[in-house]
Amino acid sequence: MVLPILKYGAVELKTVCERIAAFNGELEKIARNMIETMYGAPGIGLAANQIGLNIQLATIDLSVGEDPSQLIVICNPEIVIAEGEQKSEEGCLSVPEFTDTIVRPCKMIVRGQNLRGEEMRFEATELLARCFSHEIDHLNGILFIDRLSSLKKTLIRNKIRKLAKAGEW
Repeated sequence: MVLPILKYGAVELKTVCERIAAFNGELEKIARNMIETMYGAPGIGLAANQIGLNIQLATIDLSVGEDPSQLIVICNPEIVIAEGEQKSEEGCLSVPEFTDTIVRPCKMIVRGQNLRGEEMRFEATELLARCFSHEIDHLNGILFIDRLSSLKKTLIRNKIRKLAKAGEW
């Protein structure tokens, strides 16, 4: 089921999500809905708080559904090691129509759990490292615009306020 994605301004997006302790059928159903929502957007990543859930669950697929082997569903993800820097244009499903250059690690090791609670570990580089960093930020209540300069952040917030006032946000 494709779910609505919360937009910038929703309090859930600024919430630090709770660790998942119960690995069951309900969690699998949530993950399936998140995958459908991510593909429907279309996007390459989605965090649970973007659909209003306060749990540490993220879905990532750099192929946007073209290659099933690239789908990652990860619970309780954390960055173990981050190295280097990459600067690239970045956007977000919760801040549609806005992008900017964001600095992220270019290489990282991420660990977490699968939907059965079994440990997972990924060595990520380039776009996958960027995506992990972005989604883990979400789960910690951080949006990509929070990583911008004060001036750029203010400009985007002002544009969003105007869109909201016009009923377009």
